[in-house]
Amino acid sequence: MTNAFPIWVVVGAGLALVQPTWFTWFSGNAIVLTLALVMLGMGVTLTVDDFRRIAQRPRLVTIGFFAQYVIMPLLGWSVAQLLDLSPAFAVGLILVACCPGGTASNVVTYIARADVALSVVMTLCSTLAAVVMTPLLTQWLAGAIVDVDAWGLLRSTVQVVLLPVMAGVALNRFAPRVVAATSSWAPLASVLGITLIVASIVGQNASAVKTSGGILLLAIVLLHAGGFALGYLIARLLGCEAVVARTISIEVGMQNSGLGVVLARRHFVDPLTAVPCAISSVVHSVIGSLLAGLWRLRDRGK
Repeated sequence: MTNAFPIWVVVGAGLALVQPTWFTWFSGNAIVLTLALVMLGMGVTLTVDDFRRIAQRPRLVTIGFFAQYVIMPLLGWSVAQLLDLSPAFAVGLILVACCPGGTASNVVTYIARADVALSVVMTLCSTLAAVVMTPLLTQWLAGAIVDVDAWGLLRSTVQVVLLPVMAGVALNRFAPRVVAATSSWAPLASVLGITLIVASIVGQNASAVKTSGGILLLAIVLLHAGGFALGYLIARLLGCEAVVARTISIEVGMQNSGLGVVLARRHFVDPLTAVPCAISSVVHSVIGSLLAGLWRLRDRGK
């Protein structure tokens, strides 16, 4: 059920368009708390050994980090300019492009038979760096469109990303029995939590999504398809083997859209800013799952 993450997100978003009231009750602090719990769930899967692996594979992690925080933000800004998106949608697209890699990338990497350990380490690095990179990049690229409170974004990112992840690592280190007791259901709870966040934002803005859905969907598809493609291409050009290139491609193409939703709702006046972030979760999950399936079939054929 956890591996069916893309299905739950697509179904949730679809139902929210048809029956918004089924999900609009889930809002406000509930969204923030849910994302913090999801990040806590990521933290409890990490150990000190994961940090040691970073030191053992610095070149690969550096390539992934560069691709994450250079390719995606510039791609988000370029797509917004190319399609002349409205200010709210443009800022939302840039914001989600500046977010770190999503935890769902680890699941998709597993399905694609790529390097799961590298994916986890890359997600960890981009998540920790998001405390600084996401606010600064968003202010730089979106600041010309609307006022961006970089310090506010920084505080929120610390609250919903850094602190929960570090708490999870501490729990894994000092309370392993608690972690073991929750390990069977925590991943599914995280998936359901992200699905609720996405469905809530889509439901709250259902009319706007239906009105501007075509151009917005095209923008988000271009953003994530470009991220997957350029991530793979750059990795191959820099001499990475195919398995590593797959991992980097997935890590770059899949964003922490839930973080984008929380930051958009907290720090931007127009509620439509959160819509690209919510739809992003659906799009990157579908593209990532299709790619993983194709790569898996190719390996089976060989």
